Amino acid sequence: MALKDLFKLKKNKAENNEDNNTDIPEEETEEVIDEEIKKQPEENTAEKPKPLKERLVTTKKGFFTKLKEVFTGKPIDDEMYEELEDLLIQSDLGFDMTLRTIEELEERVKKAKVKDSEEVYEILKQILREKISSEDSALNIIDGKLNIILVVGVNGVGKTTSIGKIASKLKQKNKKVIIGAADTFRAAAIEQLEEWGKRTGVEVVKQSHGSDPGAVVFDTISTARNKKYDVAIIDTAGRLHNKSDLMKELEKINKIIMQQSGEENFEKLLVIDSTTGQNGLQQAKLFNEIVDLSGVILTKFDGTAKGGIIFAISDELKKPIKYLGVGEGIEDLREFNADEFVNAIFD
Repeated sequence: MALKDLFKLKKNKAENNEDNNTDIPEEETEEVIDEEIKKQPEENTAEKPKPLKERLVTTKKGFFTKLKEVFTGKPIDDEMYEELEDLLIQSDLGFDMTLRTIEELEERVKKAKVKDSEEVYEILKQILREKISSEDSALNIIDGKLNIILVVGVNGVGKTTSIGKIASKLKQKNKKVIIGAADTFRAAAIEQLEEWGKRTGVEVVKQSHGSDPGAVVFDTISTARNKKYDVAIIDTAGRLHNKSDLMKELEKINKIIMQQSGEENFEKLLVIDSTTGQNGLQQAKLFNEIVDLSGVILTKFDGTAKGGIIFAISDELKKPIKYLGVGEGIEDLREFNADEFVNAIFD
């Protein structure tokens, strides 16, 4: 059985199952939190970040190196396209997007009357670049008002750590930042944000484990308005008892933010672990249905991520990638630039 046929069988099987796999049941322990915080440099001693190209070496050695080999010294024929198709599916590009990409590639190659397979690689590179959302990837932070950033995502993807790093980055830009620890489902999440607050000098609004997340959001925004904060970042639960509970909770939080801030168009960011592949894409679809995302943060892209997921998520959601996580340090949560990424990963 061809790889693409096997993939299709798995895809159909997954679609027939109940879609409740939107969380990771294992909670972070206090020991894990302590280790995460210890890895972070002090805010005023952060090292100059390495070039993105260096941070993506592991990812490049996998999918992107193999991708270039498909076009090296080979004729442009069905066998080449089939080999490329299998590789794209393995790379977490996804079955449907792979088929669309191959079809578009064949059309462009024929139209350009390309004869050299290495030129096909350049056309594919351009197609994949176009799959990345052209929307502005910068955070929408407006001076002179309270800016809200709602952060969602399942447990274990680096959501709380990303919040800490974003808060640190904004503080370095002289923004007055407050964090709302509204993931009251996990005591560990509250403790982790408290530690980030101590490390970066950012105020954290919290209540006890198991309390009403909506109350935390209400208090956070009230405090932010009264003390004239520039940015309020809201953490949320990544795991409730089922999909319905998660949806109701996030809808409630969304409503409280709009009522308290008077804003409907605020940042709603989804954090995804790049190594989870197509499961990450399914998470993205679900959260987008619930809160209408404004952008995505892809973590752990420097490790075992196959790489294709960045194109699949951006193309499927039509949302910008806001940050790319390529290491453990604060500066390794990079503000995403599509051209910089493509040049670094394909070079």
